[in-house]
Amino acid sequence: MPRFAANLSTLFTEYPLIERFSKAAQHGFTHIEIQFPYSLEIRQLQDALTHNHLQAILINIPAGDWARGDRGMACDPKRTSEFRKGVHLCAKYAHQLNIKLVNCLSGKLPANVDAKTAESTLIENLRYAESYLKEYGITLVIEPINTIDIPDFFLHSTQQAVDIIKACGSDSSIRVQSDIYHMQMMGEDPIDTLTKLQQWIAHIQVADVPGRHEPGTGEIPFDTVFSAIDQMGYKGFVSFEYFPEKTTEIGLSHLAQWHLH
Repeated sequence: MPRFAANLSTLFTEYPLIERFSKAAQHGFTHIEIQFPYSLEIRQLQDALTHNHLQAILINIPAGDWARGDRGMACDPKRTSEFRKGVHLCAKYAHQLNIKLVNCLSGKLPANVDAKTAESTLIENLRYAESYLKEYGITLVIEPINTIDIPDFFLHSTQQAVDIIKACGSDSSIRVQSDIYHMQMMGEDPIDTLTKLQQWIAHIQVADVPGRHEPGTGEIPFDTVFSAIDQMGYKGFVSFEYFPEKTTEIGLSHLAQWHLH
């Protein structure tokens, strides 16, 4: 089985963020990720990780005002300065928390911006972020997200993500964060995509379709998916970034078949 991690932005949301670390540890997790940890001070996060014997593996670059509908800004030519400030803040958190992967959300195609301009802006911003993060030994990943849940999201397929990385330069170290849920929602075959593009994939997240709940609650054949990931020789983590159908604890009990820990 792959190595599993818990996403504390979607799991244990019955509790305040600072309490989710102990809950993850109590359920046997040794590695966690957080989408946006910036509501907590670095020292709080360090203490929570150390006290609970956890390692954080990934965070996201700030993605704007989520409550107002922002889902990233990397493809918006009017927000380049804001994006780069977010890169700096993210690098500070990641470096001090010993996190080696940082995810960038492209954002939605801005109004009155054509796709070509958005793509060139995204490439320019990714090159900047890659270079800045590399100074700290951090790898940048980009995540395709389905356009059913987030209409107009600019980066929405694995192949598009690979093409963007190639456009960043032949020596680019940027990689893909592959979310099985988003793949399935966009009509990609997860196993076929992972197998064909495995050299580009540095991180995997999972949730089932429909509903974005626990693996095993929907149509995705996760036994086969996890076996394929093993056969690929994938060395990274598979993170549970799903929204529990009931409580987090009940959902995790149903995942025991995969020997999570």
